[in-house]
Amino acid sequence: MPHSPSRLAALGLAAAMLATAAVAGAVSAVQAATRGTAPVTGPAAAALPAAAPTAPPPSYPNPGRVTGSTGAHDPAVVRTPNGAYLLAATGDNLPLKTSTDRVTWRDAGVVWPGGAPWTSAYTGGGANLWAPDISYRDGRFLLYYSASTFGSQRSAIFLATSPTGAAGSWTHQGLIIESSGTVGYNAIDPNLFVDAAGQWWLAFGSFWTGIKSIRLDPATGKRSTTDTAVRALAQRQTAAGAVEAPFVYRHGGFYYLFVSFDLCCRGAASTYRIMVGRSAAPTGPFTDRNGTALTSGGGTQILAGHGSIHGPGHPAVLADNGQDVLFYHYYADSGAARLGINLLGWDSAGWPFVY
Repeated sequence: MPHSPSRLAALGLAAAMLATAAVAGAVSAVQAATRGTAPVTGPAAAALPAAAPTAPPPSYPNPGRVTGSTGAHDPAVVRTPNGAYLLAATGDNLPLKTSTDRVTWRDAGVVWPGGAPWTSAYTGGGANLWAPDISYRDGRFLLYYSASTFGSQRSAIFLATSPTGAAGSWTHQGLIIESSGTVGYNAIDPNLFVDAAGQWWLAFGSFWTGIKSIRLDPATGKRSTTDTAVRALAQRQTAAGAVEAPFVYRHGGFYYLFVSFDLCCRGAASTYRIMVGRSAAPTGPFTDRNGTALTSGGGTQILAGHGSIHGPGHPAVLADNGQDVLFYHYYADSGAARLGINLLGWDSAGWPFVY
């Protein structure tokens, strides 16, 4: 989520638009496939192609077909133990949505029906919480999320857990990391990822000195007390440092760092685009397709605005029945923020593309 000075007003507009946004029918059901580990049945199963392509299409695809309650900003999705899909997004008290087929979505309340007063020191008393990251591990749902105000470096990331993921079932587990003018980073846009050795990491960051990661304790989900280093993953050298919304995904022996360049939260004028780099190690260095380090402004673009799809960004890559799926938000011509879902393919050199 961009941290330009106009963000607070823009987020307020986005939150209002979310309540009424609905996606018109778009491309094929194939592009609407998403992630998880449980078997897919019904119409969604028939939509899964036998094999992913190995070359990108000639132009960026439109988002796959989604229906129902499809307004979403900074969406994150997890597959639940019963095979359904649970989505969390930016908004007042963290809105939730559910789907049984990855196509039709319905509202499912909010994480904090009674509010989250422990965030007030960072939000100025507002209820709008940002950029949740949701996963299911060791028999419970984990939700990392951000609290801040537009343009401020006074920010924090918190953890909540739940046995069911349902609205009102979440327990506040405390502060993970905070930022202020005394540090070079901004503590928003969290993403939990687990490396091949089972170690937990949290990537985060927005503007300032870019994307960072810290080590977590898998037993608690909180910050490690033995390794407190803040590691650099990516930094933009131009465009006022506009890089944020990291998501790390392990595939084929590499860790892929997906980020958003440029600006969101401006409706149809948003310029968000999705970039990627990769590394053989979870802590980097990450480089793009040309070998440029992401800490030196590198990044390979895989999705950008096209036609009536404006500012696609805040990516989350999820695995479902052999498919690698990209969730993101984009803006319609009206300025409404909408849920985007596509599949990822991988070319012969191991680089992802959207189809």
